[in-house]
Amino acid sequence: MSEWWTYRLEDFLLFSPRVYRRMFELHNVAFWPLHLATLAAGLAIVLLVLRRLQNHGLWIAFILAVLWAFVGGSFLWSRYASINWAVAYVAPAFGLQALLLGFLGAVGGLAFDRKDIAGRLGLLLAVIGLFAYPLLAPLFGRPWTGAEAFGIAPDPTAIATLGILLAASGRFMALLLPIPLLWLLFSGLTLHTMGDPQGWLPFSVVGTALAGLVLRRLGR
Repeated sequence: MSEWWTYRLEDFLLFSPRVYRRMFELHNVAFWPLHLATLAAGLAIVLLVLRRLQNHGLWIAFILAVLWAFVGGSFLWSRYASINWAVAYVAPAFGLQALLLGFLGAVGGLAFDRKDIAGRLGLLLAVIGLFAYPLLAPLFGRPWTGAEAFGIAPDPTAIATLGILLAASGRFMALLLPIPLLWLLFSGLTLHTMGDPQGWLPFSVVGTALAGLVLRRLGR
């Protein structure tokens, strides 16, 4: 038997890039045109953050909670876990994220009133998750049916959520950051192992989000 240090990351990959991408195509076909509703929900969140309406934190948290629960159940648990056994242990974390969002939103633990650089950087990440990430499919020569959309696929959902949270303030907001960050690291590692050209993006988002948190600490 080979020693453990002789294994490479590729040796633990249980599926091919073709199977991975086909999974998104099947998922999109199964839930279209729900994508239009999740995109509208994401746009509504951004507008609520920009307008800073009273009690808007509750609605933003509630919308995000529903979407995290949906992605965790419909994509990770019901589809992705069938080709990657590790995802069966990750999917409950999406449910936990939904519960945290719902709870903190209900108790008024989130306020979206930041006007600093970190807040603007967060809104940029939210726009990337909502509008730019789905464009990666045709950009890299894949069909539109394989595009990853906010509220339907996990990566753009995590990216947009991180962005929205950077624009938020609250006593317990830090509780909402680890799961999106860890998911993007997991996804980036998976894409990198497959040799996917967009594997750099989840890592870049994590780095940008951490930079935004540092700016918040510095009061900028």
